[in-house]
Amino acid sequence: MPGYDTRVITVHVGGHPYTLRVLSDRQQFADPDGHGKQMGISSAQWSLFGQLWPAGRLLAQAMLHIDIQGKRILELGCGIGLASLVLQRRGADIVASDLHPLAEPFLAYNAALNQLPAVHFRQMHWNRPLPTLGEFDMIVASDVLYERDHASLLASVVERHALPSAQVVVTDPGRGNSAPFTRMLAMQGFEMTQERCAMDDDDAGLGRGNILRYQRSSLAAATGSVV
Repeated sequence: MPGYDTRVITVHVGGHPYTLRVLSDRQQFADPDGHGKQMGISSAQWSLFGQLWPAGRLLAQAMLHIDIQGKRILELGCGIGLASLVLQRRGADIVASDLHPLAEPFLAYNAALNQLPAVHFRQMHWNRPLPTLGEFDMIVASDVLYERDHASLLASVVERHALPSAQVVVTDPGRGNSAPFTRMLAMQGFEMTQERCAMDDDDAGLGRGNILRYQRSSLAAATGSVV
């Protein structure tokens, strides 16, 4: 036994069903070798990766409509990987990343559940450079601004891994930390547009969230004026 309980759920994105293995609840915890603790994941945070959050569903919906042609895409904090699975189904060049030591096996299992090829995965700590990861045309993430210091950490990740003409897409349920992130990306030449919409195409009762889209201005991309 792995020391934690799971369940299998089915959600619809754009009318297509996705079968996902998730943790049974937020009380699950198993870190017998201390890998999570070594990565700075507390017992209270341990189960967060294994849930399907409303903002994660919103990001998956948004990934149905983005232009993927010729673009290399990075998902930050992929968790169980729904958005990356949607992109994989569309044939995108997607790399999923997460800090949690179980994110990779959960993502692989969920790809298999949906008869999809395995998604390329990299374990990533936002405050540690990972030069071999390379640069991307698009960086996407959902509900990653739940701690105050995440804005600066994520802005640093964007600075290291975004191409000059890159786009950043973040779905946010409104936890109050998006404003400093927007200011930091503005210093890198990004302009933001915001869309408010339902966070799930099955159940509008889950409330509404924000899709934050950041695009470098044509001048910044042309001159390479990235702080």
